[in-house]
Amino acid sequence: MSVIDLSGLKGGLRELPPLSLYIHFPWCVRKCPYCDFNSHELKNSSGQTVQWNPQAGVASGGFDEMAYVQTLLRDLEYSLPAIWGRSVSTIFMGGGTPSLFSAQAMDTLLAGIRARLRLSPDAEITMEANPGTFEAEKFRGYREAGINRLSIGIQSFNPQHLQVLGRIHDGDEARCAIDIALSCFDNVNLDLMYALPGQSVEQALQDLDTALSYGITHLSAYHLTIEPNTLYAVRTPQNLPDDEISADMQEAIEARLAAAGFEHYETSAFARPGKRSRHNVNYWQFGDYLGIGAGAHGKISSHEGIVREMRHKQPAAYIQAVAAGQPVQSSRKVKRDELPFEFMMNLLRLTGGFETRLFTERTGLPVSCIRNELQQAIQQGLLEQDATTIRPTLQGQRFLNDLLTLFLGDGDQ
Repeated sequence: MSVIDLSGLKGGLRELPPLSLYIHFPWCVRKCPYCDFNSHELKNSSGQTVQWNPQAGVASGGFDEMAYVQTLLRDLEYSLPAIWGRSVSTIFMGGGTPSLFSAQAMDTLLAGIRARLRLSPDAEITMEANPGTFEAEKFRGYREAGINRLSIGIQSFNPQHLQVLGRIHDGDEARCAIDIALSCFDNVNLDLMYALPGQSVEQALQDLDTALSYGITHLSAYHLTIEPNTLYAVRTPQNLPDDEISADMQEAIEARLAAAGFEHYETSAFARPGKRSRHNVNYWQFGDYLGIGAGAHGKISSHEGIVREMRHKQPAAYIQAVAAGQPVQSSRKVKRDELPFEFMMNLLRLTGGFETRLFTERTGLPVSCIRNELQQAIQQGLLEQDATTIRPTLQGQRFLNDLLTLFLGDGDQ
């Protein structure tokens, strides 16, 4: 890593980046074998798995939703000094499965948020939802509460693939969920996965064509990866497509989406014009986000530097910690020589790259500190640069880890 000279930036960051709010809902009906997120199966007081019935409501077993909402609002109150006076432009409710919560709980939560911080009038408010938890009246209630974007974890419409992924829904429930979503929302994302056990290129495209037939505005296509600390890491599924077939799937999916008028704007994200995920774009542009909820991560900038923090992961421990006024389990200031890698790890996911000035605006460092690394990447055909922009080449997109390795620091500063 080149030597970083801060002599020209006496005040650190000259202006603060946009701010988003992430809210984590840690419960789900069943833990999927590929999932490495902080999610916990619904259990009753005897420790037995709760059999979910979307018509019955979640309050009948598993957790006290209103108690969790009040915990989230107390967490937010403790965090206000770190973001005082700043406006929140997007909210993302992730999990776990936020759609286990009732519309009343979401309304109480959003009303509490509006009373405690400055929320932009046109804020994008996204909620993740899983098929199997859909009920039409409840989703109309979500819309009335102020949620204006849905992200639905479909993964596949194929019953065999859904079974091996451990999903609680089948293809018919997936289609029903989309119908309900589109009756209430005009901004809907669908998550699909490819490179599934036993999946062919034709089957991956069949899932995609089914999704496109609904006229959705955004689609996320994720390559199945085997993550540590998952059931798949212990018992790897058989018949995973090899690298060549997986690459064929990726290229075919990208071509089909381009032909359908979708912009491929991030590694796994595709949107119709004007429908990019504003919340996720803020992540990828190294913006700030306050994270509340069990296990939530946050990144907060100030004129003194950038701090990353994490909440307690276990729901019970998190609730107890918030009650004691200590919701943050760990917090650390990002070291100066880590900033180029952290910046690039996000910005180079964007297929269009970034304006060069953004590097200094978001890190407080001069772009000259990474001149050698940029030249290496350009020479290796991984990056291209013009007078105003730095962007990954197609090869850089395909070999993103190799590209990012060039920007790793030694961790001593």
